[in-house]
Amino acid sequence: MTKRLADKVALVLGAGSIGPGWGNGKATAVAFAREGAKVVCVDLDVEAAQDTAKLIADEDGVALALRADVTQSDDIARIVDTTRAMFGRIDILDNNVGIAAMGGVVEIEEPEWDRVFAVNLKSCYLAMKHVIPVMVAQGGGAIVNISSIASIRYTGVPYATYYATKAAMNHLTATTAVEYAPKKGRVNAILPGLMKTPMVEKSAGLAQAYAGGDVEGMWRKRDAQCPMGHMGTAWDVAHAAVFLASDEAAYVTGVLLPVDGGLTVKF
Repeated sequence: MTKRLADKVALVLGAGSIGPGWGNGKATAVAFAREGAKVVCVDLDVEAAQDTAKLIADEDGVALALRADVTQSDDIARIVDTTRAMFGRIDILDNNVGIAAMGGVVEIEEPEWDRVFAVNLKSCYLAMKHVIPVMVAQGGGAIVNISSIASIRYTGVPYATYYATKAAMNHLTATTAVEYAPKKGRVNAILPGLMKTPMVEKSAGLAQAYAGGDVEGMWRKRDAQCPMGHMGTAWDVAHAAVFLASDEAAYVTGVLLPVDGGLTVKF
């Protein structure tokens, strides 16, 4: 690593992992730390956040684990205040929280619609609402929102809430980027494609939709869909996030970056 994020403070929402292995948020938090950032690892599951923070500390990095329900404004305000109290600033915000609920518009129940919108979209709004003023006051910062290729394509899986929330995140990213560009606030989004992560593995609905509940069968089908012949990993997302968060991307804002092995240009 070349310490591309030296002296920066990163706030990663969704920094834990739902199971063994590397989720996008966990890998991103560790990648930020390896590049020199001090990292605040936030998750609803505080033990998962602590696991990520320990990985960073074991590599002689600096990390703090915090629990928060990112659908609640007071929780977001608290973690922002805690980060500033500990480290004095926030240079990077990585919004990596997301869930997928199966069902199209006919099948999905209204409470589930509201829950997915709160977790996937309201959390992004609240995080930017509380962090952007900090960034503007200190002279700038970089925000990376984790969207999905599902925001721009039908992926073959019926989950209307996921499509809708991620599409809304894209436009919120782009319009916020324009609004805060004069104040040196950069806002970009990463659109992961078919990734092999614990979240996908643990989603019974996805495995059912792909292969009748057979996880190994799902992996094979997803690999076959990708032009490169295999799914991506959390590290592919993490490396893209490092670039967008770094000064190398100083003239990059409002970008919706697919990290998908060419999937969205396949058809």
